[in-house]
Amino acid sequence: MYFGDDVPAVDAADVPEGAYLLDVREQYEWDAGHAPDAVHIPMGELSDRAAEVPRDREILVICRSGMRSAQVTVALNQAGWTAKNVDGGMKRWAEAGRPMDGHTDTPPHVA
Repeated sequence: MYFGDDVPAVDAADVPEGAYLLDVREQYEWDAGHAPDAVHIPMGELSDRAAEVPRDREILVICRSGMRSAQVTVALNQAGWTAKNVDGGMKRWAEAGRPMDGHTDTPPHVA
């Protein structure tokens, strides 16, 4: 699915410190490596957990490559949130040398 220029976005290298970063990847992807201050709500759970996402600040949405997060960004914006997609996702995050935490026996990485 292609969203073109209709999806507001920010490059992973430019995500500001303190931003509300919503990671919509699956649990195994999160466990392998994620941004230290991100909030994890898998895409498939978001409709049930939408009340956990604040409405009073901008939401930056991230996934592995930027495709799922683009879908979520569109949905959030249509539902009244202010959201931007993190272009390139966690792959770009890692390429940019941004910090990562993980929950496995291996160093944090993008799964």
